[in-house]
Amino acid sequence: MRPTSPRLLRFALNWWPPFRGAGIRVRHIGPGLRSVTVEMRLRTFNRAGAGAHFGGSLYAMTDPFFARMVQANLGDEYLVWDKAGSIDYVAPGRGRVWARLELADADLEHIVRMTASGDKHLHLFKVDIKDDDGMVVARVEKMVYVRRRRNGAHS
Repeated sequence: MRPTSPRLLRFALNWWPPFRGAGIRVRHIGPGLRSVTVEMRLRTFNRAGAGAHFGGSLYAMTDPFFARMVQANLGDEYLVWDKAGSIDYVAPGRGRVWARLELADADLEHIVRMTASGDKHLHLFKVDIKDDDGMVVARVEKMVYVRRRRNGAHS
């Protein structure tokens, strides 16, 4: 069973072992899975040697969302998965850090247009991870693979 309501999905993600172990918390999921707000507080188990957030945990904050957001909004007619990702560490993250991931109408319209003939489309999403002062700690890019399923097949 896949959680369908934003509240149930948020609950499931907050108990998901990779997030729970890193101290990552999903604070809000918008209607239709069009936005997600996630945060992480600095703890002993997610601290790197220099006393800042461990880079892998910063990346994990954003990892599963864009592909899931696209899939939820396009439906089972589309095959969607993460293709690639990168993170640029801008400043040491100390204290609470957060990110707001958003799926815009323009993104969905572009994806639908680019995949209408059955071609694959690689869509680039970007999100900043910030601290409580609004300073950018890291910039994340996620490349999501999307294509319409052939002949309605579910693979």
